[in-house]
Amino acid sequence: MAETIQADDVVDPVAADEAEPRAHQPELRAPGESWKRVGFLTCLTAGALVFLFPFYYMIVGALQTEPNPDVSGAFPDPSNLTLDNFADINTALNLPRALLNSGIFTAGVILGTLVIGLLAGYALAQLEFRGRGVVFSAMLIVLIVPFQLLMIPLYVMIVRWYGLADTHLGMILPFAVNATAVFVFRQFFMQIPKDVFDAARIDGASELQILMRVAIPISKPALLTAVLVTFIGPWNEFLWPFLITKETDMQPLAVALANYISNVAARAANPFGAILAGATVLAIPAVVLFLAFQRKFVQAHLGSSVK
Repeated sequence: MAETIQADDVVDPVAADEAEPRAHQPELRAPGESWKRVGFLTCLTAGALVFLFPFYYMIVGALQTEPNPDVSGAFPDPSNLTLDNFADINTALNLPRALLNSGIFTAGVILGTLVIGLLAGYALAQLEFRGRGVVFSAMLIVLIVPFQLLMIPLYVMIVRWYGLADTHLGMILPFAVNATAVFVFRQFFMQIPKDVFDAARIDGASELQILMRVAIPISKPALLTAVLVTFIGPWNEFLWPFLITKETDMQPLAVALANYISNVAARAANPFGAILAGATVLAIPAVVLFLAFQRKFVQAHLGSSVK
């Protein structure tokens, strides 16, 4: 008996050809769109050059033997380039010790920020408790209060009440709670589907286990953002560590370079180059950290966590 051919079994060759991928076909663009793309890329390139020119001028000025503050100094004579300005910094300062102090100060602040920021951000985003809105509003108010207004009360509290003068802990404590990092984590955890956390709760996981095993592994973009935002503050901070300690062996790099620029660089053979060399030494770690992690700033596929 002949089999009956159903209508659904008939394959339309035209439809089959249209269903195939068209990767081999070149994408056609209107002539006007190509010019718009070129103009857009040109504007982006010009903006990037304008943004990067101060960094380039800082490095070039730090390498000059004779100061040349004019615009022509951006294109120096190769015979006028030297590393003496950086050598003078290394002679005037104990750079390894200053870098170590900055590393201890910055690492302590980052550690406190991540721990407190993760706990507070997760609680404000995923937990229901009375007064959550008030706490979030208070955190936003803290963001608009300049640190300089709180410096004197913090100094009295840290030095006189707690007796933490001339200690790294006294430098770290005022920066250990970063409202910006809490806001970043709170906004990130708000985007994670609640089904992810509800599934873990059904399996019997506690809130701390959910945070450690579910929330943190998928929050790498927020973690890297918080690290960079937190790193810039303590690494460039010189006023607060200078208030806490006057001992040279405990001062971070920013304080040591500020003292060098204000006291030593003015008497150098090339004050202009000495100042720019100090700024370059302070800026290099932040730039290197950003270049190392900038590719990680991508949005995670949060929906793929939901089964």
